[in-house]
Amino acid sequence: MSHTAEWKVRLYLFEADQTTKARLELDTGTNKLTGHGTARCAPQDKDVPEIGDELAVARAMENLAKQLKRTAYGDMQAVGAASHEESPKPYSGWLDMEAS
Repeated sequence: MSHTAEWKVRLYLFEADQTTKARLELDTGTNKLTGHGTARCAPQDKDVPEIGDELAVARAMENLAKQLKRTAYGDMQAVGAASHEESPKPYSGWLDMEAS
């Protein structure tokens, strides 16, 4: 079965008071999801806006990915597929302790 689709993604970044917030909007044509991420610059750290942008966007992407997986799992159940339990540790490596 051949399938082609175009999904639209919009990314918004906001920075104020050493805090960067990212909002990532996904429109699949049939579903709309929004991921959110935040990064804060510690008072002792050098203020480098690019780092805040990178972290906030990465966290928004992770948030959106979790939502998209939950949506897919729900769709799988709706068509009779076996339920899927998500692992509490989806990957190894550096963890975002703020989101835990």
